[in-house]
Amino acid sequence: RALNIPWAGLPPTTAELMKGFPHIDVHNLHHNARPVAEMAITLMLAAAKRIVPLDRSMRAHDWTPRYERDATLMLEDKTALVMGYGAIGQQVARLCRGLGMKVLAIRRNVAASPPDSPDEVHPLEDLPRLLPKTDVLFICLPHTPVTDSNIGEAELALLPPGVVLVNIGRGSVVNEAALYHALCDGSLHSAGLDVWYNYPSDEAARTHTAPSKYPFHELDNVVMSPHRAGGSDDSNVRRMAHLARLLNAASRGEEMPNQVNLDAGY
Repeated sequence: RALNIPWAGLPPTTAELMKGFPHIDVHNLHHNARPVAEMAITLMLAAAKRIVPLDRSMRAHDWTPRYERDATLMLEDKTALVMGYGAIGQQVARLCRGLGMKVLAIRRNVAASPPDSPDEVHPLEDLPRLLPKTDVLFICLPHTPVTDSNIGEAELALLPPGVVLVNIGRGSVVNEAALYHALCDGSLHSAGLDVWYNYPSDEAARTHTAPSKYPFHELDNVVMSPHRAGGSDDSNVRRMAHLARLLNAASRGEEMPNQVNLDAGY
C-alpha cells in the first residue's frame, strides 16, 4: 500500500497525517527535477550577467550601460555550493559542471549520494567551512523545521564578496530580512529567486500580492520568478511517465522509488 504525492516533497499536514498510517508508504514523483534545475541555471545566469537591468535599459533605447563599469560575473572555474543534493540538486550540479564550474554539495544523508558522484558531498555540519569557498549558492532544500533559516545573517557573512544566491527550494530556508539587506548593501552580488515568503491567499489576490514584506522588486540585482520553476511545456507528459514507472515497479513487486521519510519531511 502506498500514497503517491505527484511532486517533490509533501505538505507538513500530510506528513503528520500519514504518521498515523505506518503501514502505508509515501512516495514522490521527481518528474520536475530537470525543469527546476534548468530554471536554477537560468536564474543564476540572468543574475550574474545582470540581464534584467540591461534589458530594461535597451527597451528604453538607453545604451549607457554599455559604457559603464562591467558588473557582470564570469562563471567558468567558479565554485557552486548546492544545498540539497537530491534529484533536483544533482541535476543542478550536472548543469554547473557543464559550464565549467566546480561543485560542492550538502546532503542530509551523505551515504545516499550516487557512489560515482563527481561532486564533493558533505553533511550540513560542514556548511560553515564551505561557505567561504562559494561563488554561487544554490538552495535546493525543502522547508522543514531543520532547514528553516539555514541561511541567515551569520551564514551570509561567511560568504566571500560577490556571491550569487539562487533559491529554487523554499523561501523560508533563507532568512528574509538577512537576504534583503545583503542584497541592498552589496554583500551579495545578486540573487535569482523562484520561491518566496508571501503567496496569494486566493485567486482574487493573484494580481496584487507582494512576495515579501521587503521591496525586493526595487533591487536591480534581483531576478524574480513566481514559483513556477517546475513547469514546462511537457510537464504533464513527464509526470505521467514517472508515475507509470512507479506503478510498474509496484506491479512487479519491486521496490518503489522516491519513498518519503516522514520524520525528515522529504
